[in-house]
Amino acid sequence: MTFQPASPFRAPEQVAFHRTELNMILSLYGRMVAAGEWRDYGMSHLRDVAVFSVFRRTAENPLYKIEKRPKLRLRQGQYAVIGMDGQILKRGNDLRQVLRVLERKLIRAVD
Repeated sequence: MTFQPASPFRAPEQVAFHRTELNMILSLYGRMVAAGEWRDYGMSHLRDVAVFSVFRRTAENPLYKIEKRPKLRLRQGQYAVIGMDGQILKRGNDLRQVLRVLERKLIRAVD
């Protein structure tokens, strides 16, 4: 067996959110925390998907998961917001548009 060094053109070992994507997500997260809706978050970076999970309490299951699956960018879209029950609330290639489904909940929370 021969050793082959990693190629700079190889796909990354795991999917991660880019800084601009995280800025959008954390901006929404901060507003929801200020409104008293969300309390904690968790991030997972796996081989095929990056997940930002939002919790009302740390010990609970996530209220929402924001997923990035680059392999789906040419199909349904690489970003998705998934509810607690596993239902896909919004999917697309524009993260700002996908996050709007959660911003509507912020408007209701403030009223």
